[in-house]
Amino acid sequence: MTQLKELPITELQFYATAPYPCSYLPGRTARSQVATPSHLIHADLYGELVNAGFRRSGLYTYRPYCNECNACTATRIPVKDFAPNRSQKRSWKKHAGLEARVLNLGYQEEHFELYQHYQNERHAGGDKDQDGQDQYMQFLLQSRVNSRIVEFRDGPHDTHPGRLRMVSMIDILEQGISSVYTFFDTSNASASYGSFSILWQIQQALELDLPFLYLGYYIQDSEKMAYKAKFQPIEGLIDDHWQPIVGP
Repeated sequence: MTQLKELPITELQFYATAPYPCSYLPGRTARSQVATPSHLIHADLYGELVNAGFRRSGLYTYRPYCNECNACTATRIPVKDFAPNRSQKRSWKKHAGLEARVLNLGYQEEHFELYQHYQNERHAGGDKDQDGQDQYMQFLLQSRVNSRIVEFRDGPHDTHPGRLRMVSMIDILEQGISSVYTFFDTSNASASYGSFSILWQIQQALELDLPFLYLGYYIQDSEKMAYKAKFQPIEGLIDDHWQPIVGP
């Protein structure tokens, strides 16, 4: 793990949380290392923290800090080297008709309703399936960096916008795009909206001439988190260095 003294963040302080149940590996406990105070974590500084394995949830900046466990590996895709596999090419073609619109952070009831449906379908019993409006806004609509909402809709019909299918929250940093969270319509079992969102973000990083897409944590033994290794090549922060992660 990168040593904090190596980072230009002398004004920040770091503390470890108390243990709590792990969200991804049953029967395990987890801890986080949290960077404070949040008002000092501007875009440039947050970029340094992301390179050291940190992520954010609203104004809360953290990285795993677990006792005797290093299953969580921060990841990034070097977008110029990315080569989609056959399944990803199909996903890109299948959803090519979706219209993407990039928005500033702001509350929209339609987004919140989709978020609630997604949580109820995909994470029932987890820590977000009962999120109310306040929790949603704290989690996704609070930021001190350059953050955007990207909504994906079916093509418009006459004068009306198409059906909302997916929403992604992203941070645009100096060294890349950081994928914060994505939620989507789960009613179509054959859709691959999540994969399409990652492919879209890779394309955006290329168009913005940014070298990396940061995808959060890869956990090999977690079904929810292992999918990231399918996007090759991908790098993980291992033993303080960004190194290739071998795909499935």
